[in-house]
Amino acid sequence: MAMMMKKSVKDIEVTGKRVIVRVDFNVPLDKKTGAITDDKRIGAALPTIRYLVEEKARVILVSHPGRPKSGPEAKFSMKPAVDRLAELMDQPVTLAADVIGPDAKEKAALLQPGQILMLENVRFHKEETKNNVAFARELASLADLYVNDAFGTAHRAHASTAGLANFLPAVCGLLIQKEIDIMGAALSDPKRPFVAILGGAKVSDKIGVIENLLDKVDTLIIGGGMAYTFFAAKGRNIGSSLCETDKIDLAKTLMEKAEANGVKLLLPEDTVIADRFAADAARDTSCSGDIPEGWMGLDIGIKAVESFSEAVRSAGTIVWNGPMGVFEFEAFATGTREVARAVAESSAVSIIGGGDSAAAIELLGFADKVTHISTGGGASLEFLEGKVLPGIDCLNDKNPRRTLAAGNWKMNKGTPAEADKLLQALKPAVTAAEAEIVVAVPFTALTAAVEACAFTNIKVAAQNCHFAEKGAYTGEISPAMLADLGVSHVVIGHSERRTYFAETDETVNAKIKAALHWGIRPIVCCGESLEQREAGDTIAWVRGQVTAALEGISQAQAAFITIAYEPIWAIGTGKVATD
Repeated sequence: MAMMMKKSVKDIEVTGKRVIVRVDFNVPLDKKTGAITDDKRIGAALPTIRYLVEEKARVILVSHPGRPKSGPEAKFSMKPAVDRLAELMDQPVTLAADVIGPDAKEKAALLQPGQILMLENVRFHKEETKNNVAFARELASLADLYVNDAFGTAHRAHASTAGLANFLPAVCGLLIQKEIDIMGAALSDPKRPFVAILGGAKVSDKIGVIENLLDKVDTLIIGGGMAYTFFAAKGRNIGSSLCETDKIDLAKTLMEKAEANGVKLLLPEDTVIADRFAADAARDTSCSGDIPEGWMGLDIGIKAVESFSEAVRSAGTIVWNGPMGVFEFEAFATGTREVARAVAESSAVSIIGGGDSAAAIELLGFADKVTHISTGGGASLEFLEGKVLPGIDCLNDKNPRRTLAAGNWKMNKGTPAEADKLLQALKPAVTAAEAEIVVAVPFTALTAAVEACAFTNIKVAAQNCHFAEKGAYTGEISPAMLADLGVSHVVIGHSERRTYFAETDETVNAKIKAALHWGIRPIVCCGESLEQREAGDTIAWVRGQVTAALEGISQAQAAFITIAYEPIWAIGTGKVATD
């Protein structure tokens, strides 16, 4: 739910600013003509782009079509998307010949208020998917503000989806705001009964989703190929149907959890079976019980359609992800079509979770009769799973004074195993949205901590860094090294560092600047001793430390810094500082 508390493009001043917008223009192209065959993703981004143009922002768009593997390739150019966007916006859209090269920088500098520039395919740079800090910093140098409106890539921690937020004020676009508002509300405060429909081929693709929804829904409907793994878990013969034999025990556990939670779990009462996987296969339209050897289930049957539709029509909230059968074959599309019809005819808040289910409901003609069709396939799944999406988590909070709680492990629990054990125990306790949690761990545990905290509300900090990027500083760790590890924060100026290691206001300032240069957020400690407190020097001393720490830091940079008041006089004395 922390993702629902993010600023949107309407919460900041954009007039006259250069605004870099991550959009999802990964649209399908005709292999022969190169023409766009479906422009829905471009259309989905129009509200944000139009708003920025109307507000006289200088708009810089960044996206990717396809998966180029070896640098620039003409077939993966942004040009078709640029041409289509110009038509939809009814104004010129300029295409840069590169992403962070001289042409992009020149055209970005010349942009006038209300004009639109599209950078070339950001995935022409391998640094994009690696979330390379230097690449993200260079990309950020083109703009004053960052807007993420690409929900379909929000589950990826790439340079243009998450890395930019380490250098620019970052907010969501109107599309992402719509996605998290509608889906977030459905998960956090659904109108009951809450019915989830899950389909598709594999249980393994949706383990996390099932486990998360079993704590939220009243009814869980399972169809598609994944249903046969559950049938196998119930001891039924499934013929040659798709089955993940290594997930049979898991399916048993999930059914037990559903029963324990009072969730009604519906499996197909009957199935449509075929003698082979083909559009023209011989079939039996309603097979109940065991499936004969040599036959496979490719759709739900008549009785299943009736029971699933009955549950759907009485729902208050519906979330659907995954088709009920092989809907690409007309002979096996009935189950998906009829469930889609039931969803469309219901009075429930209905959310289609992207991917195949979104394609199915559009293909079957029910797209205009549901509340919301998500633009993200993998992102929608991970949102439903309860994961924190990096491309949204990185954005600025609506509440600028949201609590940040940072814990410093000092020189304790330094092994990866110790770190993982502690963090696994910590994770369930910090899922609420009221605070951001940072754990500052020893250098030896950083990698394990970063891995353990992925897709959670917990951030990882180093306990210190050096101010130099490299050199003969034996035993020191540079911010560049921390950035390569994926560390998001660093503690600087801790009282123990000042006392035992001669840390000064000047070195603190140098470390802050170095950390910011590498996209790492400093947590800067300040505080007075008992003698200074008793002498009445508290305010002057702390003000002096803060002023020195921020010397040469811009207002924009200061937004990435946390000042931590550390009353030295209270450490180990039994005395407690008041707020």
